[in-house]
Amino acid sequence: MKDGNVLDFIAEAGILKRIKRSGWWMAGVAHEESVAEHSFRCAVIGYVLAKMERAEPYKVMLMTLFGDLPEARINDSHKVANRYLNARDAEKTVYTEQIEPLEGYMREELGRAREEYDFQKTPEAVVARDADILECLVQAKEYSDLGFRNAEKFFKKAPEHLLTKSAQKLWKSMKFWDSSTWWERLTRFER
Repeated sequence: MKDGNVLDFIAEAGILKRIKRSGWWMAGVAHEESVAEHSFRCAVIGYVLAKMERAEPYKVMLMTLFGDLPEARINDSHKVANRYLNARDAEKTVYTEQIEPLEGYMREELGRAREEYDFQKTPEAVVARDADILECLVQAKEYSDLGFRNAEKFFKKAPEHLLTKSAQKLWKSMKFWDSSTWWERLTRFER
């Protein structure tokens, strides 16, 4: 494999730092998160949920970290766009092309991870999907706590799609959680 192929793959993944999550700008959020920011926290949540559900964390993090890679080529599409476009098929095609230049063992591992996620038959795939949904809910809660009330619209349908007990439990707790409490506790002076 040529080093250029690896560097091109890394550079393409970096595009995700500049692509904004379109559902948030549809909701009127100013300074919405990028796809890369979503993918990072999705991987963190994936790790936590995998441990809570006794699933394989490496597989879950692989699925969550690379799940939105096709958006580097086709952008992030919101629910209104998906009503008219078949984003799922396009993402599969793009992902296959993106990993094709990689060394066989990398291409095969990433391909298997994508296929496993798409079929949703393993605990790891279900956990990865829950991590993706839960990350969106956490982000919506943070935006809501900052005053972007339209973000609360994501609370209506997304929670219905959470399948693991751990994700459902975290969602129930999140409804009463203030997303700024963690850093406020750290700034209190205690004597």
